[in-house]
Amino acid sequence: MASINDYENLINSSFSDANTSFQSTSKSRWERKKLAASSKHNTPAKDPKTPSKTPSKKGANDCRFIPNRGSMDLSLSKALLNSSFNGTAGEKEASNVPETDMTSDDADTLDSVSSQVYGEALGQALGVGDGENGSASRILSFKEKAPAPKGDTVNNLKVLYSQACPSSRSTSKQTTRHIPSAPSRILDAPDLLDDYYLNLLHWSSSNILAVALSQTVYLWNAASGDIAELCSIDSPEDYISSVKWVQEGGAHLAVGTSTGKTQLWDVGQQKQLRSMDGHSERIGALSWNKHLLSSGSRDSTIVNHDVRIANHAIQTLRGHEQEVCGLEWSPDGSTLASGGNDNKLCLWDVNQSSTPRPRFTLTDHQAAVKALAWSPHDRNLLATGGGTADRCIKFWNSQTGSLLNSIDTGSQVCALQWNRHEKEILSSHGFAQNQLCLWKYPTMTKVKELKGHTARVLHMSSSPDGSCVVSAAADETLRFWDVFGEASGKGKKRTNGSVLGKGKKLSKTMHIR
Repeated sequence: MASINDYENLINSSFSDANTSFQSTSKSRWERKKLAASSKHNTPAKDPKTPSKTPSKKGANDCRFIPNRGSMDLSLSKALLNSSFNGTAGEKEASNVPETDMTSDDADTLDSVSSQVYGEALGQALGVGDGENGSASRILSFKEKAPAPKGDTVNNLKVLYSQACPSSRSTSKQTTRHIPSAPSRILDAPDLLDDYYLNLLHWSSSNILAVALSQTVYLWNAASGDIAELCSIDSPEDYISSVKWVQEGGAHLAVGTSTGKTQLWDVGQQKQLRSMDGHSERIGALSWNKHLLSSGSRDSTIVNHDVRIANHAIQTLRGHEQEVCGLEWSPDGSTLASGGNDNKLCLWDVNQSSTPRPRFTLTDHQAAVKALAWSPHDRNLLATGGGTADRCIKFWNSQTGSLLNSIDTGSQVCALQWNRHEKEILSSHGFAQNQLCLWKYPTMTKVKELKGHTARVLHMSSSPDGSCVVSAAADETLRFWDVFGEASGKGKKRTNGSVLGKGKKLSKTMHIR
């Protein structure tokens, strides 16, 4: 029995020694929390004067405010911030509380008091503390607008940005000119010859339209609507081949005939002043340069007539090989342009020797060159149009003879007219559409197409004020188009009565004879 008791005591003592030798050195969870709390209480309070270097995190929707510093004294604020912050209530209370006796609640209370005291001192230093009425003023607030600059302040960027981005008030609305699609008047012109190489229509500066119908020349007064017969050829085989008004006054009319004679008529007295020869074939083109009248003929020559003297034929120009169908003097009277059925364009100087030669002979066109028009805007700019095989409008520098531009219109070019008020040019065409086309120069963008003629539009002429254009076609009609409009700067809008009269003798459609 004693041996059994001894054995049990031996076993118990062995397990007890083993538990003691293998006891864990790590502290339990409640012990660790107790140590952490005690270490937090023993940590010294943070100095309220020392701002944190770590910026506070801002929310995604925080706004950026612009402070109003009108009531701040920045110099005083800077001085107070740089001075020491000793002796405040926060420090006194912190010094009276021993660090070893402070609990966690005491530390939190101390931090709150210190923050409040620091905020009050900072507000007073910045001049935004509590006011007399006890209401605290806000540091960041939306108040009145920013102060206006002084009167003598010059902003150099204001001119730059005002030019780049003009205000809507100063921007004027761009206006476009209305171009009627229908003619304002239509006149019947029976027996108008369908011949591409003739020039049978011209509008004078005195507002009288001359048109040749077969063997007779008629005058139509655009203001009153009166029609008068000027002259006629007796022979049934002959006909009028060209007409041209003198440049100034519009009292004299040159008439070319199929017999090679050039007649000069006084319209006011309705009598022939003289008949001038010099050609053996019909005269298809005429052009005035003051007292000098140039005539182009089927005999391929150009004769310059001085209508003041008896021996009128002062010069004969030979540069074409076939019929001369286009003649036009430049506005300054220095250059004569001639176009022929030989596809040539010749430029002639006014002062030449007894055996003149063209200054330039240009052969870029592939068909007869009848349409000629000098630009009223650019000196030395000449526009020419080619026939059926060419279909092009070409622009030339008459001083150098260089080709500036060429555009294929798609159909025969019969006549050209410049707009005196804007950089536009009007062209008349033949098959297949027999239309008039208005182009913007120099881009040659098509602005408008005018349709109404049923046959090729052979001739065009402008009214004295440059607003209206009359076209004559092989369909034996004259159509008046208000295509160019009035010159800019005129306040009053032009009416049809200023150029085309509305008397009782006129109707929408009437006959020349």
